[in-house]
This record gives sequence, C-alpha cells and structure tokens, in this order.
Amino acid sequence: MSFLSRRRFVSVIGRKSAVPDGLWMKCPACKKAVYRAEVEQNLSVCPLCGHHSRLSARQRIETIADPGTFAETHADVESDDPLGFSIGEVNYSYRDKVVQAKQKSLMNEAMVTGFAAVEGSRTVLAAMDFTFRGGSMGSAVRERVPLITLTSSGGARMEEGILSLMQMAKTADAVLEMNEAGVPYIVVLTDPTTGGVYASFASLGDITLAEPNAHIGFAGPRLIEGALKVKLPEGFQSAEYQFANGFIDQIVKRSELRPLLGKLLRYLTPQ
Repeated sequence: MSFLSRRRFVSVIGRKSAVPDGLWMKCPACKKAVYRAEVEQNLSVCPLCGHHSRLSARQRIETIADPGTFAETHADVESDDPLGFSIGEVNYSYRDKVVQAKQKSLMNEAMVTGFAAVEGSRTVLAAMDFTFRGGSMGSAVRERVPLITLTSSGGARMEEGILSLMQMAKTADAVLEMNEAGVPYIVVLTDPTTGGVYASFASLGDITLAEPNAHIGFAGPRLIEGALKVKLPEGFQSAEYQFANGFIDQIVKRSELRPLLGKLLRYLTPQ
C-alpha cells in the first residue's frame, strides 16, 4: 500500500492500529486521522480539510523568510514585574508566570523580531507566539525597510495594568511614524488575534492579510452581546467574515503567503 493510499485508508477508518503509534494525528477540524509527517511537510496544514494549525513565532518566520536570511534583534528584551502582582493566598506571582512562559516557549517575550529577506526583498519580521502568555502584549515589546507583523495574541497583560495597556498607544504611534515616513507596513493576522493587539498595531497595516478561519476580534462574543443586547451573526469574528465586511484585504493560505508577501514588497519598495 502506497504512502498516499495508507493515509487515505487511515482517514476513512480512523483506527489507531492502522499505522504505528506516533506517525499519525487527528485533525482538530475534520477529526480525521492523517500522517503527522505529511501535516508538518504541508506547513502544519491538514491535507484533507485545509485546517491551519497554530505555529510558534520561529516556525512562522521559517515559513516566511528566505532560508538563512533571518537575523534576530532585541532578543534580550523581556518582561518585568513592575506592580509586584500576585494571586490570592497562594502567592502565585506574575513573575512566576513569566518564568513558566519562558520555559514553555523558549523565548524571553511574546514576540520575535529581526531582519530578513522575503523572496529577495529586505524586510523586518515581527512574529508573535501564542505559547508565551497567550501572545499577550507586555510592557516590553529604524531602518527604512518594510515591516511585516505576524500576529497571534490574546491582548494586553492585565497583570501589568496601565503599563501594558499603554503599549497599545505606543505601538499605534510607531505605526503613525512609519506612515509619515512612507515605510510600508503589512500585517498577517493568524489564529487567534484578539484584544489589545487587534485594537492597535494588528489593525493598522497598509495591507492586512489573514490565514483561513483565523479567529479575529477585540472582545469576546458573550461580552459584546451582553453590552449591546444584540444577537451577533454566526462566525462574525472569523477571517472570512472580516474579509466580507472589508476589514481584511485578502485571505491567504499558508503555502501561498511567502510568494504573495514577496510580490507586495516588490510593489511597495521598487528598486
């Protein structure tokens, strides 16, 4: 039985015994069994239904940057504990949470930044990692080259209070400076992009792209329905709904993202 035939065979019967342990996985969207290696080779996209699984910041950069061109910057920037925040009687501190996030994600902060080439065009890449505190924006987050931001976040960190919330204003002001300087800014919204990140730099790009079925929005549906006393339409915070209502310029499959970004960079920064 060929590799492809075996993959289809497992997808149909869904039996763990059909392939050796560890070689298969169940797609969280279509619930069918597929070969893990095939999903990984397909940029973590299900080959059966097209579901785009979440990636780490460094995995995203690897899918976007030309091989061997990424040079990381600001790797030493990390979160502090300015308010001495702790939870109840257990004395579980915010600093403890940050330490756990570092161990889990192998990163100092929720974002990785650096210079790279995309299809031969020099750019700055900034990728957020949801495994570091939900990709949330802490209080720690110039060269005339375009900026591409790949967002994946739950918003701003409430444990840092106003210090974190003010990052929304600082990042929006930075985007304004880029605008005034004529520096192109492209945003790629991935699943999920919510809260203060979406309310600031994630929604201010010159061009806004999104991966299929990404969850995109500011507040949660229950909060909005409770505040406005209205019934929200089905899927109103999906990338497809946002595109249909003009908030996104294009929905792009992961496999097509690098060539499209390269084309946009050539259009926006002609030599």
